[in-house]
Amino acid sequence: MAIKPTIYKARISLSDMERDYYDALNLTIAQHPSETLERMMVRVLAYCLNAQEGIELTKGLEDAEEPAVWVRTMDDQIALWIDLGEPTPERVKKATHRARKVRVYSFNNKSDVWWSQNVKKLSQLDASFYRLAWEEVEALAALVNRTMDLSITITGNSAYVAGDKGEVEIHWDVLQSN
Repeated sequence: MAIKPTIYKARISLSDMERDYYDALNLTIAQHPSETLERMMVRVLAYCLNAQEGIELTKGLEDAEEPAVWVRTMDDQIALWIDLGEPTPERVKKATHRARKVRVYSFNNKSDVWWSQNVKKLSQLDASFYRLAWEEVEALAALVNRTMDLSITITGNSAYVAGDKGEVEIHWDVLQSN
């Protein structure tokens, strides 16, 4: 018998000062049995960083052919493909053929090694790459509750996240922007 995902609910007050985008989001997040809390919260953060009409959390780890988050148009085209972690250059290349824009958010303690080993191939692709600080991602995961009320304020290359269990500021480096 397969293990079922754990369901989380998040009410998010989002203020993106960079895009003048403000919203109240209600997300239902299915955490795959093999997904860490850190990855799940990076998924939520990536959703917020790219919030717009048509954005969705996908099946993610449950379906290897889908990204973690995407934006689909009314005619079912993929406008934005968001991957997490350290995808292979081949996966990113495939995503660039399927979507108008591709963004990758790398977040674990081996991100530097992944980037240095793949930068030659990845830099040739029409995709944007961001690296989040691992220690801050761990602190973000510490905010998790089954039902969360979060306030997320985005300015520059950082997001300030406050919740019932505390607060954290997440920073990211832009490795490549297209």
